[in-house]
Amino acid sequence: MTPGGSELRRTLGLGDAVVVGLGSMIGAGVFAAFAPAARAAGSGLLLALAVAAVVAYCNAMSSARLAARYPASGGTYVYGRERLGEFWGYLAGWSFVVGKTASCAAMALTVGAYLWPEQAHAVAVAAVVALTAVNYGGIHKSAWLTRVIVAVVLAVLASVVVVVCLGSGRADAARLDIGLSGGTSGLLQAAGLLFFAFAGYARVATLGEEVRDPRRTIPRAIPLALALTLAVYGCVAVAVLSVLGPAGLGKATAPLADAVEAAGLPGLAPVVRVGAAVAALGSLLALILGVSRTTLAMARDGHLPRALAAVHPRFRVPHRAELAVGAVVAVLAATVDVRGAIGFSSFGVLAYYAVANASAWTLDASRVSRVVPALGLVGCVLLAFSLPAVSVVVGVGVLAVGVVAYGVRGQQVPR
Repeated sequence: MTPGGSELRRTLGLGDAVVVGLGSMIGAGVFAAFAPAARAAGSGLLLALAVAAVVAYCNAMSSARLAARYPASGGTYVYGRERLGEFWGYLAGWSFVVGKTASCAAMALTVGAYLWPEQAHAVAVAAVVALTAVNYGGIHKSAWLTRVIVAVVLAVLASVVVVVCLGSGRADAARLDIGLSGGTSGLLQAAGLLFFAFAGYARVATLGEEVRDPRRTIPRAIPLALALTLAVYGCVAVAVLSVLGPAGLGKATAPLADAVEAAGLPGLAPVVRVGAAVAALGSLLALILGVSRTTLAMARDGHLPRALAAVHPRFRVPHRAELAVGAVVAVLAATVDVRGAIGFSSFGVLAYYAVANASAWTLDASRVSRVVPALGLVGCVLLAFSLPAVSVVVGVGVLAVGVVAYGVRGQQVPR
């Protein structure tokens, strides 16, 4: 139960929830994760995409079952607390907030890099401030803007796929030959990096307190958003690989723009760059939503300052949590280079979903019902520790800081 007057307003229907999930996933994956994944996997990129999709599917099913049982803001922070105990819920929430805050900064800098590379940091900060203001005005406004962004991005991606595959005459199916030129370790590392692109479906669960009929809507919205995103990723990956090949894709700084230029259509490149910026804005918008709601849930339980649990009396949003998240992301976007943030974010999110799968394991004692969460848990752990060494070391260190903070708080707060 939440304190009187602190409940959020349930305004999101099935379509809105699916759009929020799409807005969280499509921008991050197509424009940010394909190139580093191709460098790691080589000719195994499409296999890596399939592995990431399988792990994401398991996580999505576990999250959907849990969200239907516990339709409150906070996602796996709530599920871990209710099913495994307070510590595991806290660890999931900590992993999510820290990892996704880095993702927010990465997406903001992506906007700046595409729109005005010379002033990327300034543009990134402006984007964070603008989208924080949109979120402050209410979840319905955020969902409406996300719907517009998703429509624009899908139109750009569809144009790229059609033009590159069907209109250029330079696509070569031989470049799609699947192998393991990056080895098994490269395949798993690429899958871990690509998982970053699928993690957005969690946003539907973290908004559980603002979804109408959540026990029916969330289990439908999560797999639907994931399936649509996988279809988009598959089409785009095939299109880009058919023109650039694995080696060319791995070297690309702006994969889709490079693909249309390689296809002999440089006039389309500016449109793709604008589409990339819009996609990153969509991801940033949904990320701020998700991080602020998890911050709200943790503040309600005293794991973060309780002042962050306040809900605006008019807009019915966690306004202090949103402002705090926006401020931290703006500082990061102004001061740091987060090109390596994908690996770090993936580690944190995989840790988050490992707790989700462990929580889902406890819902039903039957062996059949436990297959999916078991596969998801093993997959999360395997992909997390297959990421680049720096990402693993930093990720483990950040989790350790969270564990220490939890222990210190436990000694200070009487039980």
